[in-house]
Amino acid sequence: MVGLPFRLAAAVAFSLLVSACASTPDTTVGDYQTPPPADTTVVGEAAPQQCVPYVRARTGINIFGNASTWWAKAAGQYARTNLPVPGAVMVLTGYARGHAHLAYVSQVVSLREIRVDHANWLNDGQVFLDDPVVDVSPDNDWSEVRVFNERTGSWGARIYDVQGFIGPGPDQGTWRVAGS
Repeated sequence: MVGLPFRLAAAVAFSLLVSACASTPDTTVGDYQTPPPADTTVVGEAAPQQCVPYVRARTGINIFGNASTWWAKAAGQYARTNLPVPGAVMVLTGYARGHAHLAYVSQVVSLREIRVDHANWLNDGQVFLDDPVVDVSPDNDWSEVRVFNERTGSWGARIYDVQGFIGPGPDQGTWRVAGS
């Protein structure tokens, strides 16, 4: 009889564990609900791609070098702003051990959400299309974002700093500039 309470407790614990595994992932950022995971398309490429050449080919912005140098190199050549617009390049800092990451803004969904196309986001060389990104900055100024993780079906755990958005188009000195 001593084994019965133990077996009952083990069965309850196992049931709770299984139900937790079957539960839906965290799909909120503050009061913001995620879009359905099916919105993101993962494109399998023959050869792995990096974010810099992918964004350069996608936008025609003729900047070379590491993603961390793009913001400074764009000054005086391309429009720079702290607000996302379709066709712009989002420059994330603090990505993967201090490196930067570039993503192409494919759509502005709302004041707090955009969709981006980018390569090598999860360090596997794949291209992600229409990946949701949400502004989580306290001042609603696009200085901090979270990126939807297609693999987990939830918002990524990390918050990334946004250096700003480059382009589209030449520098005409009329855009509100972040961090210049």
